[in-house]
Formats: sequence, C-alpha cells, structure tokens
Amino acid sequence: MQKNVIAVVVLVWALAVLFACTNTTTTDTNISTTPVLDRIMHTGELVVGTAGSMPPLNMTTKDGVIIGLEIDLANDMAARMGVKLRLETMPFAELLPALETGKVDMILSGMTITPERNLKVAFVGPYFVTGKGFLTKIKRIASAQKASEINSPDTKLTALQGSTSQRFVEESIPKAMLVTAKNYDEAVNLVIADKVDAMIADHPICVLSVLRYPDKGLLSLSTPITYEPIGVALPADDPLFINWVENFINKLKNSGELETLKAQWFEHGSWLARLP
Repeated sequence: MQKNVIAVVVLVWALAVLFACTNTTTTDTNISTTPVLDRIMHTGELVVGTAGSMPPLNMTTKDGVIIGLEIDLANDMAARMGVKLRLETMPFAELLPALETGKVDMILSGMTITPERNLKVAFVGPYFVTGKGFLTKIKRIASAQKASEINSPDTKLTALQGSTSQRFVEESIPKAMLVTAKNYDEAVNLVIADKVDAMIADHPICVLSVLRYPDKGLLSLSTPITYEPIGVALPADDPLFINWVENFINKLKNSGELETLKAQWFEHGSWLARLP
C-alpha cells in the first residue's frame, strides 16, 4: 500500500513538472524579444519618421522628394537590412507619439537626445552635434553671446513646436514673447516678414537659412550657444534593434563614412537650388 502511495506521488510530481515545462516553452515561443525588428523583416519595410523640413538634415525639394543627411542614413540602413524605406513626414511635435504607438520604427529628424525623452524612448548616437542659434534681421540679436541679452518683454521669438528650442526659450528667455511654429519654413517666414524678432533653432538651420535667402537681410550667430547631441530615436522594447542601429552608426563613424556624408551636406550647397 505504501509503495502505491509513493508511486502516485511521484507520478503527480512528474506530471506537474512536465506541465510547467510545456507551459514555459509555449509562452517563450509566443513572445518575441525583437518585436520591431521582426515587424520590419516581416513587412519588408523600414518606416522612418521625419519632419522633412530641417535642412540639411532632412528637407523636401520642389519636386516633393525628401533629401538630406538623415535621409541618406535611413536609405543606407534599409539597404543593409534588405528592406524598402518608407518615410513618414509629420510635424516635429508628432514624431515621438508616432514612435511610441508604433506608427514609425524610428525617428531621424534632428532630434536632440534629452533625459526627458530618453525616459520614454531609446536613443543611439549622437551622429551629429550642434547647438542653438538665432536667425534674425537685428544686429543686436545676431551679436548676442548669451540668451540673457535678449531676455526682454520687448523681444518676440519663434521656435519649433515641441522642440528643445521651444523649451530653451521658455527656460532661458522667459520674459520674451514666444510664437511656436509647426515647421522651420513657417518660422523662417515669420522672421522674414518681421512678425518676430528672431527664430531660435539649431545653429546649422539658422546659417543655411541665411544662405537660402541671401536678399532678405537675415543674420545669424557665428557660433552656437548650447550643446545639442542629435541621435536616432528608437522604441525602448527591442534591444536587438537598438544594438543593430548602434553598430550601424559606430561603423559609419569609425570608417569615416559619416564625416564624408556631413561634408556633402554641410560644405557643399548645390542642393539649395532644389529647395522651393
């Protein structure tokens, strides 16, 4: 009798272990550790979010083609994955929500790496470092060395909605009146039309705006006044995808390819003729 009881106990224990192992195996096979990368490979498409209005990082030509340093990076990534590239253009302020909801697989759009953003999404980079600059017609503003020099209720500024430029004005130039813009074309036009005194934006955009509109009397700072590291924004739940992009950017940096791309877009202005 005792032997029968022991046999039953052993059988029950063995069945319990078998069930637990089977259940664990089933769960593990149903949960992907690379959800974004799996989706990209399954659809054969890399979806990149960009504003399409931030020269020379990303911009839209007269013919509606999106070009720029970041677009070259996106095309290269898609080619190395063996998939097609699809660009999703939208206002800058909508990019992070689109990434968090899975509408895009990554963001390449002059996005500064900040602690606040990094709490919600992952970043790889920086692949480019810049800083804040002023675009203006007023010599006093163009020669300012510190933000405090233009911190006055009489100063009217514009900045890209949802950007670090907007936050910079709110925190460092709080007395000035701020008008947010959906894109840089809108912001630059506000300066040209004398509706604001200056645009606060990444320094290269301010300098290139001066070159783009040579007859509008625009001025810019000679050097940036802040440090802005620009990176690739990625979903936080796919470590393999993050690792892949990190290795991609590191290879471009270490091989010199990234510097060659920067020279193409920042030192040669032949592409300016393609813009509206």
